[in-house]
Amino acid sequence: MLDASARPSPVTPTVDLSARGVQHGHLRLPYSRDDSAWGSVMIPVCVIANGEGPTALLTGANHGDEYEGPAALFELARTLDPASVQGRVIIVPAMNYPAFRAGTRTSPIDRGNLNRSFPGRPDGSVTEKIADYVTRHLVTQADVVLDFHSGGKTLDFLPYGAAHELPDKAQEARCFAAVAAFSAPYSMRMLEIDAVGMMDTTVEEMGKVFVTTELGGAGTASATSIGIARRGALNLLKHAGILAGEPETGPTRWLDMPSADCFAFAQDDGLVAFACDLGAPVRRGDLIARVYPIGRTGLAPAEYRAAMDGVLAARHVPGLVTSGDCLSVLAVVKDA
Repeated sequence: MLDASARPSPVTPTVDLSARGVQHGHLRLPYSRDDSAWGSVMIPVCVIANGEGPTALLTGANHGDEYEGPAALFELARTLDPASVQGRVIIVPAMNYPAFRAGTRTSPIDRGNLNRSFPGRPDGSVTEKIADYVTRHLVTQADVVLDFHSGGKTLDFLPYGAAHELPDKAQEARCFAAVAAFSAPYSMRMLEIDAVGMMDTTVEEMGKVFVTTELGGAGTASATSIGIARRGALNLLKHAGILAGEPETGPTRWLDMPSADCFAFAQDDGLVAFACDLGAPVRRGDLIARVYPIGRTGLAPAEYRAAMDGVLAARHVPGLVTSGDCLSVLAVVKDA
């Protein structure tokens, strides 16, 4: 039996990834369904190439309800002058396009979470086929990868660029240098609670420079968070040598997520009332939030307290919480 990794991808690009100039097109993935027997998922893609130089892959909407990345990347694809490029920029503003169109975290086609589906399968679900194409045909060509994230509809974050601690310390140093160049208001040494199947892990295992973000969330994007994303993308292209000039950096507070004590998960259903706002300093034992039972009045709320010293880096939205939801994330402020 043919190994899945040796099978050709069913995705066909309508652009030539090796051609110079500006190309706008699609990654066309056949998808036969009730309303279109020979239909396709059409994922927007832009390739801007000129001269000799490195390749950057910039992606957004890995989760479909996260909007800072798409807002920045659709604009970048429209405005980036190819004459200013030395190398190549591949832009996929809405990588999980079915989820992006639906405004959902996961795909409405197969309920696939794209960022838990890497490296993907060419003979798998629609979501796995997208992950496989990105892995084998885009990431392999890239020197640096920027994958935008935010909190979506259920979390709100301090705006930060991030990389992970890696076994290869030289690669780790390159990743954190890229985070510094991205220059968000906060920069994070990030800990994942579930790294299996993530684009992050796949790209890092291929030895690439990888930068991710959490830029707000709450199911929307602000002018401030979109501005951070736009400036950060341009800064990263300058850092990579694809655009001329030095990154326009500003002050950033470096954060660390040293252990699982950073995360608090709801054990109760109810109305969440936070006792502190994003960025607020907390000490171990401080009250983070109360969760009120909503079936009747007069019942005491459950209290959730900080398991460590730090700052509130993320919080649950909206106001009602379900047992098992991530309630809050703490981080430690570190020197750069």
